Formats: sequence, C-alpha cells, structure tokens
Amino acid sequence: MNFTLKVWRQKKTGAPGKLVEYKVTGISPGQSFLEMFDVLNGELTKKGEEIIAFDHDCREGICGSCSMFVNGRPHGPQTGAAVCMLHMRSFKDGDTIVVEPWRARAFPIIKDLSTDRTAFDRIVQAGGYISVNTGSAPDANEIPVARDVQEAAMDAASCIACGACVAACKNASAMLFVGAMVSRFALLPQGQPERKQRAERMVAQMDAEGFGACSFIGACSVECPASISLDNIARLNREYLGAKLTSPGNT
Repeated sequence: MNFTLKVWRQKKTGAPGKLVEYKVTGISPGQSFLEMFDVLNGELTKKGEEIIAFDHDCREGICGSCSMFVNGRPHGPQTGAAVCMLHMRSFKDGDTIVVEPWRARAFPIIKDLSTDRTAFDRIVQAGGYISVNTGSAPDANEIPVARDVQEAAMDAASCIACGACVAACKNASAMLFVGAMVSRFALLPQGQPERKQRAERMVAQMDAEGFGACSFIGACSVECPASISLDNIARLNREYLGAKLTSPGNT
C-alpha cells in the first residue's frame, strides 16, 4: 500500500510549525500506524533528514502516549483504540493522511507530534490517591463491594490518560479524565476518607492547568480509546458540589 502523509513538523515549543508532505510506499495492510511511521523515519534517516518525533511506549493500547490526530480525529478512524492499535488496512491504498498533535493550551507541543501531557500527572498528584496504612493484605471478603459498584470503578480506572478527551473537546476540557480519576476512588470504600478533598483539589488543579469547561457535547467519550462513560462527568459534578457544600470552611 502507498500513502501520502501530511505531518505536522515543529522544532520546539513555541516555534512555528507546518504540515510537511511525505510519500510512503510498500506498506503492509497489517502494519500498525506507528510501524508505518517507523518505516518513514527509517527512510528519513537514510536521507540524512531529521526524523519525525512522536510518543510511544507499550504499543498495546495501554500507556496512552501515542496521542495524535489522524485525519482530524483523535487516535484516528478506529473507535475504541489508540493510534498504536490502528492498522493501515483501515485506510485505502493511495489515501492522503493528515497527522497532527493534540491542540490544547494545557498540552504544549514539545516537538512535531510529541506533546507535554504532564498536566494530567499534576492533577493526579493533587488528589488521585488514598492515604492509608496498608499493613498486611486484608481478607478477600473483609470489605464487601457490590458487583455493579466494582464494575463501575474498574471501568473508570481503565482510563489510559491519553488526552483524547481534551483533544476532542472544543473547549479542551479535561472533565472526562478527572471524572474517571475521581470516580475510581469515590465508588469504593477505600476512597471515602478523602472523598471531599479529592474532588476539590483535583478540580482546582484542572482549572489551574488551563483546561476549558465541559462543552456537554459528548465527543470526549466517543473518541476515548477506553470508552470512558459520561457518567463519570456527572459523578464528578456531584462530588465537587457535595464537597463545596459540606467541607469544613466552605459552609
């Protein structure tokens, strides 16, 4: 298969960037999108040209680092999958493919397709944890948790923090990500002691990072490779409002 790629090239943060056209030939339909980029970078190396910078790690749809727009969609045309799980058979031979980095103030471009998503790390550090002495392992049935609650918590915890929700939102909102991070603790008994502080601190950090307000469109959930539900945004709103109404010093 042969493709024409239009790839965003940018030297560094704050520098001007532009789309640069490349031709790739002899690509196997079974190759992943990132493997296709490996082939292109190999050709650029042979020519003595600078390779295209992009993030990747696990290449199994787990780490979330392969964040990029493909033809205007976060992670490309395949629903419920990261770019590393996108295969070239999803395109037609001879297609022109436009590849760009995330576009959000809170995700500054480092170089080419690589963006700085450490804003998510700082949000998690603000409250995405529980402070307890673990001691020895508890008995399996010591803290009963209803099955539907377990499943909802695990669904929230499946977020891979890729930032597709931010990229898909016209306001660059991180509400789906923060909602998932808050939900995975708010639903379980272990997360109750710091429940109120967690919601307040994580939302405050989200605002400090420069993410926008929720647009209520739902594109975030549609483009999420882990299919995180919008229910988590509703839960975040309830958690935050409850904390503001009942936390000491706020009443």
